[in-house]
Amino acid sequence: MLTILHGDSDDLICFAWSETDRTGHVTKLDTLGRRNRQKAQSTGKRVSLQDRDILWLQKLHEHGPLPSSFLLAYAKDTHRSEKRAKERLTDLFNEANTAHGGPYLSRPPQQFRTLDSRYNQLVYDLTPAAEKALKQAGLWQERSAARAGPWLHGFMVSCTTASIELAVLDHDGLLYIPQSRLLERADTDLRYPVDTPDPDTGRVYQKDLIPDALFALEYDTPEGKRYRSFLVEADRSTEPATSKNFNRKSWQRNLTQYEQYVGQGLYKDHLNLKSSILILNVVTDPKRTEQIIRTMETHAPSLAGRMLFQAWEDFGPVFTPPKPKTALLEGGWSRVHFPDVYIDRAKN
Repeated sequence: MLTILHGDSDDLICFAWSETDRTGHVTKLDTLGRRNRQKAQSTGKRVSLQDRDILWLQKLHEHGPLPSSFLLAYAKDTHRSEKRAKERLTDLFNEANTAHGGPYLSRPPQQFRTLDSRYNQLVYDLTPAAEKALKQAGLWQERSAARAGPWLHGFMVSCTTASIELAVLDHDGLLYIPQSRLLERADTDLRYPVDTPDPDTGRVYQKDLIPDALFALEYDTPEGKRYRSFLVEADRSTEPATSKNFNRKSWQRNLTQYEQYVGQGLYKDHLNLKSSILILNVVTDPKRTEQIIRTMETHAPSLAGRMLFQAWEDFGPVFTPPKPKTALLEGGWSRVHFPDVYIDRAKN
């Protein structure tokens, strides 16, 4: 059946088809035979989870929402046809006839609030049915990523940690250790209260330091296994570098907290770590790095060797769901007054 849909403007007319299968399910299609990208439409087809599907659910659980290119990269050895793998993702989004009461994947609506979203790759996240499936399989980790705050910020963090893990998978002698395993081992969460002095009044406040993410790398070297841990901070230039109100989150306050947490070794007791730790700062504008560095030199100069910077402009004002960025592992991370660091190397 052909349906004529009037858009927001009087001169915009879209054509759509409706198909009814033998079970009576109606699926609305556009003129190219495609289902709605934003709203799931089940055909009634039964979908049972396969090993590859479980892998995708685990990675979304560990990192957070991810573009389809990331999910395909995680499962690249499981399929000959990328087209078929994409079709499987579509089924996991649309089909509600499952053992766990609904579709397994969602498409977060925030991804469609950007220019020409129709031409972007799709971003996926877990549904309640997926959570139920992971718990039933004993694969649910309470300390996996649970992003608070703006969706796009959390999505940037997810893509950062997943990009590094995907790059590690292609490197012999490297192992990615996720946040959930580190926090489970330490029996803690990522939040840590830090006594932070107000530089203007001298008054000490206890404020929670909450890094965006945590992971570690295991290096297989001729001398044996070596470890290095990393905290992640994603910056989209939404917070001020400094603020007269110390209660407001700013880079000045964040750096002062990190100077206590890292500089005084508080992280070792908190996370039960013996390895060194570095802070990876991913910014959307290279100029932002200069601003943060100036703030650090004034308020937390001892962090200079531990604060590392790279830019990822896909998450800037014009947002585009990115492909995995292997340079986060293989490329140089800049520092102030120190040589670049390559985190895929045990020694720099």
